[in-house]
Amino acid sequence: MAARFAAVLPRMAVIGLVWLFATGTLTYAAGRKLTTPEKTPAAVATPRPTLVVPDIRGQAFVFAKGILEDGGFGWRVKGGVQGYATNVVASQQPAAGTRVEDTGAPTLTLTMERGTYPQNGTPENTSPYAGTSIVLPKTPSAGAKPSARIAPSAGPKNAKKSVAKRAHATAKPRRKVAKRKVAKHKLHVTRSRPPAFAVPGARKEPLDELPLAVRAQRLSDWLTPSRRATASNQRYWLYQHAWIVAGAKFGWWHGAAALRVLINVDRRVESQWGIGHQSESVARRALAAVEAQAK
Repeated sequence: MAARFAAVLPRMAVIGLVWLFATGTLTYAAGRKLTTPEKTPAAVATPRPTLVVPDIRGQAFVFAKGILEDGGFGWRVKGGVQGYATNVVASQQPAAGTRVEDTGAPTLTLTMERGTYPQNGTPENTSPYAGTSIVLPKTPSAGAKPSARIAPSAGPKNAKKSVAKRAHATAKPRRKVAKRKVAKHKLHVTRSRPPAFAVPGARKEPLDELPLAVRAQRLSDWLTPSRRATASNQRYWLYQHAWIVAGAKFGWWHGAAALRVLINVDRRVESQWGIGHQSESVARRALAAVEAQAK
């Protein structure tokens, strides 16, 4: 009996060592699997949207300001000729057609030249809002390869979501097309605007802008008794005032009627805000000139 036990004992010891070694290997492998970090996809930087610099050379400054404001640009006038409404933009920097990043209000540098009309009012040498720096879009280097984004495996739920997103994305352009059709219809209604008289070298009335009489009436409706004389309100009134006066002097449609409404607005501005007498004088002189030209 003792001899048999002594013969079996070495075998049992070998079996035990093999079992301990196997369980230790499995435990180590499981630990490595649990502690291995998951790979996350690399973040892809989204580029800023870009804007195209408009061409405002040769434009009266009162119109150039409106083009820049509508396009999301700021401006700064340099040189000896200041930013009066009737002066003309001689040069611009950056050049027209340049693509710049939308940093908020990319600031164009303008030089002016004297126009044919007197420099009335206050010059506006900087945009009424804070401008931002000009940043040109970065072009990728020739040898650089675009980084691929790692997409998760598409299961049934993800497939349904992706199909829904694609269907939603394809539905958006249809709504935009409908809006454009409406805008074209509105422009067609106001397309006939015969000038009151012709001024050599003057800009033609832009048909995508409000007619002068409508602009003056909206300014009158805007000037409610509760409208306060804040800096932004004064700038808005002066901007509309300069636009109407300049357009009427260029012989634009119903300029005289717009000036009569504007004179009434200037009287109310003087009554409410304590300013406006000088602007009223400018509008009256413009009305006299327009009526003389129209005869």
